[in-house]
Amino acid sequence: MRLQNKVIIVTGATAGIGGAIATACIREGAKVLVHGINESEGKALIAKLGENAKLCIADLFSANSPQLIVESAISHFGKIDGLVNNAALVERSTLDAETPESIERTLQVNLKAPFFLIQAAYKELVKNKGSVLNIGSVNAYAGESTLLAYSISKGAMQTMTRNLANAQGINGVRVNQINPGWVLTEREDRDQVKKGLEPGWHQRLEREAIPFGAMTTSAQMGEAAIYWLSDESKPFTGSVVDLEQFSIIGRNPEKL
Repeated sequence: MRLQNKVIIVTGATAGIGGAIATACIREGAKVLVHGINESEGKALIAKLGENAKLCIADLFSANSPQLIVESAISHFGKIDGLVNNAALVERSTLDAETPESIERTLQVNLKAPFFLIQAAYKELVKNKGSVLNIGSVNAYAGESTLLAYSISKGAMQTMTRNLANAQGINGVRVNQINPGWVLTEREDRDQVKKGLEPGWHQRLEREAIPFGAMTTSAQMGEAAIYWLSDESKPFTGSVVDLEQFSIIGRNPEKL
């Protein structure tokens, strides 16, 4: 029970990597505020996780959502020990296709909302010597050519992680980041089928696409998150860890 009696907020947690992190946290003894925008998915997950999980529906495009999420966690559980900034907007974009509105939309969800969530939860995190885990992406280093705005947002998140870690370590608050590579989430499965691949495509990938012969799963990301939320990872802060089957620059999208 590595998170016994800890209260963790996980954003974008009604499915995918966030849902897997929330599930792992509950198993390890935590109380979890599951944030998301899909109410039906959220209610289904909460029913599965039990009484130690509560749902908060909040749109991260709204400026008051960080405060709402933090207040919901305190209202349900009385404190906050950890924050997982997992929610992200993934939209295909290129230089010629971006607009001020589209890039602002991505930055709002992927960068501004995580920043203001940390700010809103800061007093609780200091009080409890808490841990922030930002979920980035290997796209932070350059990124796929059609994920321009997303890659920019994850690069900025990486800098934010290190800056806040440097600034807040003296207050006992740790800020770390994991950068997943290609992960088989429900959304990724749906997106690849929409792009024209046959159902079950992930079982037929060549080793050039997946060196270990199987895609990384959301559950494996959940297991990785536990370490950074638990006291086992003290006193480490400012760490950015790439969780990818390829090198630091990420996989070659041409191998799809």
